[in-house]
Amino acid sequence: MRAVVLEGPGGPEVLRIREVGVPGVEAGWVRIRVEAFGLNRSEYHLRAGLATNARFPIVPGIEAVGTVDLAPGGEFAVGQQVVAMMGGMGREFDGGYAEYTVVPVSSVLPVQTDLDWAMLGALPEMLQTAHGSLHTGLGIRPGQTLLVRGGTSSVGVAAAVLAKEFGLTVFSTTRNPGRVEMLRGLGVDHPLVDDGNVAEKVREIVPEGVDAALELVGTNVLPDTLRSTKVHGTVCFTGMLSDQWTIPDFYPIGYLPNGVRLTGYGGESSDLPAADFQRYVDLVAEGKLPIRLDRVFAFEEIVEAHRVMEAGSAVGKLVVRVR
Repeated sequence: MRAVVLEGPGGPEVLRIREVGVPGVEAGWVRIRVEAFGLNRSEYHLRAGLATNARFPIVPGIEAVGTVDLAPGGEFAVGQQVVAMMGGMGREFDGGYAEYTVVPVSSVLPVQTDLDWAMLGALPEMLQTAHGSLHTGLGIRPGQTLLVRGGTSSVGVAAAVLAKEFGLTVFSTTRNPGRVEMLRGLGVDHPLVDDGNVAEKVREIVPEGVDAALELVGTNVLPDTLRSTKVHGTVCFTGMLSDQWTIPDFYPIGYLPNGVRLTGYGGESSDLPAADFQRYVDLVAEGKLPIRLDRVFAFEEIVEAHRVMEAGSAVGKLVVRVR
């Protein structure tokens, strides 16, 4: 089979397609015939040498969609549509950048849909991270206000549309004024141009601040996001688009506004129940959940796909079709 093999960190050009053996599969694992996979920031971190738990050589990829090729334990039928994500994919064992991938049963969700493989390939990790951030990290409730910091990222887009579907009023940021109408078209109530002072813009609309905020940019803007949030509100730190992950000399009393809660989210596939994932997929298929697919690449274009991801020019999800 063909697989993208990463021998060590470097620029996009270190991603090389090679002919390797189809992996074997044991009980408790599932072999998937991969049709498509989404690109994720954590795969850029791995390739760029920023991951702390990296091992090489490895086939990257923390998600994939396709059909079951073999499930020795009988958990899934051969030919069944499935998605796979997380659980050590692309870090602890070879991931989804291949024609076949072998993953633990616990990382596999069944799905039934007529969506094309590219659109389905955009959904697993994006929906899992958005769903987990909103419901585990923030504990959102209908009627609340939500700020999404980093709103044109794939997770930012998904978080906005899931929050709207759940009954929230959504604020979402972009650094590019030309993307404001795109956010509005996704249903965002208050698109904001991020000039570094989002808190002031938020409080012009809701003087007390938002109930909840999802931080997808990084620690460089986290203080401003915290200032955007009301007393007893919650900020969830999920993303690091800026690649700034840590807070030097963190002193909580000096850093956190009075009464504002700070949580984090870095969950697993189990945080997105199969029934919820199927419901989201059905809503996408019905046109009721406007998930944005930015661009679809051929398998042979994996280097270009990583260049686009690293440049941060995509609005929504980048997907690679394997076949």
